Amino acid sequence: MIRFQKIFLVFISLLASHFAFAQGIPKQITSSSMSSFSSQGGNQQKTKKDSLQHRDDLKDSITISYKYFDSSRSHSLDSSINDFTKKLPLPYYYNHIGNYGSAAYSLLFQPNVKIGWDAGFHQFDVYNLSVENTKFYQTTKPYSELAYMIGNKAEQFVDFLHTQNRKTNFNFSFEYKFSNSPGLYRLQNANHSNMRITAHYKSHNKRYELYFIMINTANNASENGGLKNVTQLYNLTFSDPYQAMSRLGYAGTQSRNPFNVTINTGNAYFNNTLLIRHQYDFGQRDSLVLDTVTVPLFYPRFRIQHTLNYSNSIYNYRDIYAIDSLYTTYFNYPYTVSATGDTVSFKEQWKVLTNELSMITFPEKNNQSQFLKIGAALQNLKAEYSDTVSKTYYNLYGLAEYRNRTRNQKWDVEAAGKLYLNGTNAGDYAVLISLKRELSKKAGNLQIGFQNVNRTPSAIFSPETIFPLKNRQSFNKENTTNLFALYENPVQHFKLSGNYYLIGNYVYMDSFFTARQEATLFNFLRISLEKKFRLAKNLNWYTENHLQQTTGNAPVHVPLFFSRNRIAFEGNFYTNLFLSTGLEIKYYTNYQVDNYSPFTGQFFYQSVYTTANRPTVDFFFHFRIKGFKCFSRIENLQTLNTADGFKFNHYNIAPQNYPALGLWLRLGVWWSFVN
Repeated sequence: MIRFQKIFLVFISLLASHFAFAQGIPKQITSSSMSSFSSQGGNQQKTKKDSLQHRDDLKDSITISYKYFDSSRSHSLDSSINDFTKKLPLPYYYNHIGNYGSAAYSLLFQPNVKIGWDAGFHQFDVYNLSVENTKFYQTTKPYSELAYMIGNKAEQFVDFLHTQNRKTNFNFSFEYKFSNSPGLYRLQNANHSNMRITAHYKSHNKRYELYFIMINTANNASENGGLKNVTQLYNLTFSDPYQAMSRLGYAGTQSRNPFNVTINTGNAYFNNTLLIRHQYDFGQRDSLVLDTVTVPLFYPRFRIQHTLNYSNSIYNYRDIYAIDSLYTTYFNYPYTVSATGDTVSFKEQWKVLTNELSMITFPEKNNQSQFLKIGAALQNLKAEYSDTVSKTYYNLYGLAEYRNRTRNQKWDVEAAGKLYLNGTNAGDYAVLISLKRELSKKAGNLQIGFQNVNRTPSAIFSPETIFPLKNRQSFNKENTTNLFALYENPVQHFKLSGNYYLIGNYVYMDSFFTARQEATLFNFLRISLEKKFRLAKNLNWYTENHLQQTTGNAPVHVPLFFSRNRIAFEGNFYTNLFLSTGLEIKYYTNYQVDNYSPFTGQFFYQSVYTTANRPTVDFFFHFRIKGFKCFSRIENLQTLNTADGFKFNHYNIAPQNYPALGLWLRLGVWWSFVN
């Protein structure tokens, strides 16, 4: 794996050099006056090209758009530079436990609403490519993006994308993401790699269409279990946090070598996904006559669609140098570690094959955004709990969906339902109804909706799991109702949204090894507001605010108030220079943040520790020149500790025993190429 990464980085460097050289070649300029008149008044043409041949103004231009999988709405590429989190795959409302690539959690409450089979390991999801966030491109020329970012302690991030249309009816793309960070603290090195290949083909007669997605993800993260004593950070030789003792792992096996991805104590997750969707349309032929050109048209009226989805996932926690005293002292480990140096390992492998067949009808030929879909699927699952224990399961479910974006583009209606009829997840269902209305160009749009989900708790909470749970039992199905509304005004740069949850039979962890179910129904409310203010000609203020509240003694802890604010001096200076520089401040009220269990990969509810953190302050300097973007940042300025000289060692702590990063520098470049 290490050798492959080195070869891949060399390949990317050569590829970037090739693109840079190609863009540096001057374009040929042809004269606009290639003919002259003779003394007799006749038109004498020179031996060169005639005056009718002009330079193609679109020669260096590109038209590119994309659609998300299972969506018909087209999007354009985002060239903005004021929000760094759009480039680094960690949203602003997420925190990690001490190092980029380590387990991450959301400051905003997000209940799990996935029905059917779910493994339950989601602490690395935010870093991964997925089927849901897959983009299918349409481009007039080959297009590539190359990104490279470096940070403190040899932190690295690589992102590469290439897409092109081989023909007007066939597009493919290749995407690769790689991140590696040895970490600021002992035994927190993390390494993630993601690869995605897509293809989209449509026959010349526009009846047959094929979508192809292949995704490979690898998540490797060491787990140190938190620090033994956080106060030790203020009494370290050379002020190096790496010297602070951790509660897990054998320090002698840890290395800060950025190419050393060996995980001796931690989690290693791997997933391979293959999805193929193909469909055939029956409908009406037509044509459009433009001057002397006839353009053939085809209007689908009935579609047969088949989707095959196969995934192979491996989840493994291992500690090959387990120290028995650490396990019993800090975690009250439920099993026996017979001697120091024994191997502790928990591993499950899941193979899931889903065949889905659907029929789709289009009531109006001139409105392909209106359709009714009905289908059914058979899902086969195989779980390998050890080398000798494996079980097979199956699911049978039906689905229905109606979408309609009216021809006047004023109304957008969506109604969808899925019901598991038989199998291991029988009785699971999901219902969604959404109505969106454009009020006017100036007034913006309003969306309201209803969602109800009844789901089997994730496989990590089942009695069959091999992962360490003290109370193995079968839990009742969770039920979540979500009433939501969104008002958005793009002209005024204003967005207001609200979510009201009603949750029953909520399953959660309340210790390192214990799962619980809350039988009492509880409510949760979140109101969010986003707004851009123009303070001066080139000075803008971006603010995002979230208010959250639960009722009763619900086993959910989130900050009551969370806010991100960016004060940015920005604008278009000179001809091609776009600049955005300023301060980014994040603040949330103190709350009893969830703790983290590295053994099960779960964040768990606790009522012992309450945060007391400073607001996070980052300085950023971002700019763009044509297809070149640069992001330079000095993060965590709030760690300045004037009481201890001029040191940046006033660390925020969240979760308990997990200090956040100190002063952190990042420099990244994102470069786009048109071939």
